[in-house]
Amino acid sequence: MDKILAAVDGAVATITFNNPERHNAVSLDMWKAVLAALDRFAADPAVRVLVVTGAGGKSFVSGADISKFEDERASEAAVAEYDEATESVYKTLLAYAKPTIAKIRGYCIGGGMNLAICCDLRISNEAARFAVPAAKLGLGYGMTRVKRVLDIVGPQFAKEIFFTARQFDAAEAKVMGLVNRVVPDGELDAFVADYAATIGGNAPLTVHSIKRIIGEALKDPDARDLALCDRLVKACFESEDYKEGRRAFMEKRKPAFTGR
Repeated sequence: MDKILAAVDGAVATITFNNPERHNAVSLDMWKAVLAALDRFAADPAVRVLVVTGAGGKSFVSGADISKFEDERASEAAVAEYDEATESVYKTLLAYAKPTIAKIRGYCIGGGMNLAICCDLRISNEAARFAVPAAKLGLGYGMTRVKRVLDIVGPQFAKEIFFTARQFDAAEAKVMGLVNRVVPDGELDAFVADYAATIGGNAPLTVHSIKRIIGEALKDPDARDLALCDRLVKACFESEDYKEGRRAFMEKRKPAFTGR
């Protein structure tokens, strides 16, 4: 059984963690397969949106696969290899040129929460549960991963998440700003599909430029590339899509954007 499923439907690509008997816990090979899928979809011009989710209905991703620890974390070198693989996926998602959506059903724990935070949008069902259980395991948590949580929820909730190490329900996660939307379980697939289709139908150059400009705005002022932001905006106004958008508006029809 493939533990990572990768599929494309129109403009939307989906990566599914497919290890439901272990609540979609992730092995080293799974992280490597995710990275390969991310690279493949990034290079596919037909793909405009990426959805990341988990199989089985009970979990998004529940963290590392403990059953693999004897093989994958038995030595310092093995731990370093595993951590490098996970961080490569996180960094790739954070820098991804295309919009990303985490579709979260059930448990979103540890590495799963790190993964979800690296996506642009997080949409969960009402039964979703979120936690970083490091303090219950005596694990250290480095600056990079702490800051990712901090950037999303702010210092007060970041401290609560890490200090208590408890599971937060979807309603609490919504209050924190950890998720964008919470929808009934039976509506989650359709809701995310509609969101992905809406984003995928919008002008790709505009969506890409906004993602990059927000990324620059989040940097320290001295580190921002304002010239890049100006070039991205200029490219939108000079694009065929801008002409198409104007024509479609005047003709009262849906625009057909090409990304050019």
